[in-house]
Amino acid sequence: MNYDATQHSLQCPKCGHGMLEVIYSEVVIDRCTHCQGLWFDANEALQLKSIPGSHLLDVGDAEIGVHYDARADIGCPRCGKPMEATSDAKQKHIWYELCIEHGMFMDAGEFRDYREETLLDWFRGVIKGDRSTVCP
Repeated sequence: MNYDATQHSLQCPKCGHGMLEVIYSEVVIDRCTHCQGLWFDANEALQLKSIPGSHLLDVGDAEIGVHYDARADIGCPRCGKPMEATSDAKQKHIWYELCIEHGMFMDAGEFRDYREETLLDWFRGVIKGDRSTVCP
């Protein structure tokens, strides 16, 4: 399915391309048609984290997603206000952007990683570093 602005007008906060709605187990999220980043309204990421197979929503290349980590000065695709650059409390190597009022944006590959918590994640966090320290 191709992006059609008359059907869906949300734009990716990282690359500016259009986003398409994707439904998994009755949860609707938005995925960028270019960089494959994911927008989660409210608690959708947390909801999907516990649903088997939801990692399949994150079809993007994690290598490309890492490239977009450097772009942290983005506006919320819902309200346009600056988003907070943050990292997951348990997995410090997962960097995402947060709008307290509307939701969060994860680059390609981050949701797949977010779903699984392992000891390896602790080591990844040490190697990559805490976002507030690396990119204040």
